[in-house]
Amino acid sequence: MSTCLYVVPLSDLSIIEVTGTDAATFLHGQLSHDIIGLAPGQAHLAGYCTAKGRLLGSMVVWPVSGTEVPTLRVLIKADIAETVAKRLSKFVLRAKVKISVTGMTVLGISLAKDVSQTQADNLQHPSTALLLEQAAGLPENPAPWTVVPTDAGDWIAAGRTQGEPARWWLATAASTETDNLPQTDHAAWQVADIAAGLPWVQAAIQDVFIPQTLNLDLIDGVSFTKGCYPGQEVVARSHYRGTVKRRMAYGVVQDAANLQASTLSGTDTFDANNPKAPVGRIVNAAKVAANSQNSEQPASDAVHVLMEVQLADLEQADFRLGSADGPVIKPRNLPYAVVAA
Repeated sequence: MSTCLYVVPLSDLSIIEVTGTDAATFLHGQLSHDIIGLAPGQAHLAGYCTAKGRLLGSMVVWPVSGTEVPTLRVLIKADIAETVAKRLSKFVLRAKVKISVTGMTVLGISLAKDVSQTQADNLQHPSTALLLEQAAGLPENPAPWTVVPTDAGDWIAAGRTQGEPARWWLATAASTETDNLPQTDHAAWQVADIAAGLPWVQAAIQDVFIPQTLNLDLIDGVSFTKGCYPGQEVVARSHYRGTVKRRMAYGVVQDAANLQASTLSGTDTFDANNPKAPVGRIVNAAKVAANSQNSEQPASDAVHVLMEVQLADLEQADFRLGSADGPVIKPRNLPYAVVAA
């Protein structure tokens, strides 16, 4: 049985670096999760909110090992990295902190079994040697947000569906060579994020959703005991009063050859049974082509989406994309329960 290292250059993701004696304390006071309590080998999913509790970014944060100055790294969508870094910088004040968007490369990496001989032969290329060596020491079944520092960079375990091979983000030097590595489709990686119920806030949906609407509290992206941060009162009130009526669901649009997934974030969704007004919005979308070799994917082009829904609609609405007579969105199950609060 062969093992293949699949690599996806994730140019849509960037790394923000926060350095300084007060780095952890500063981020702890800005984000929705406990940053001070982060242990080596651990990352946290977190949100960055406005004072009204609406998300300006979702991110994965972890402490960097072996640095002289305390350093945290933030994995975030590239199209909002600069604006989030600039906004955070406005609140540094007297804190001993420096914030910068790095030039690091982000790779999506997974290990798969029973690959073709051609793919297995690709593993012999010299450029794969270091990554293979480091990957060999990774846990086979890591908990999400596990961090493994290596010479190749920081490996962070991504969320996944049951039975899926381990998926890792690798934050590595910008000079890392990837052209000769066995690669899979970028969209396939995004679909895996969607199927895992992992939302990414990007420019089109900034300042729109509270953390609970994107299920961040259901996937360990919010701490309700950590203390104050921008928007904390709104987020906590929604939680303790049980007023969360909107959540995030997973759906698939089939026969989607004419749809451009990259433009769908923020698009309204409708219920064909009650067509007068939108019932939600698209959070993230990714398109899988008809020639996908994954047998579990539909035979035709399909767009996978994470979408905002009213909980009361989830079991009965006839969801449509863009208009009440638009393409059908067929709900699918997420790997975790979607509940009110």
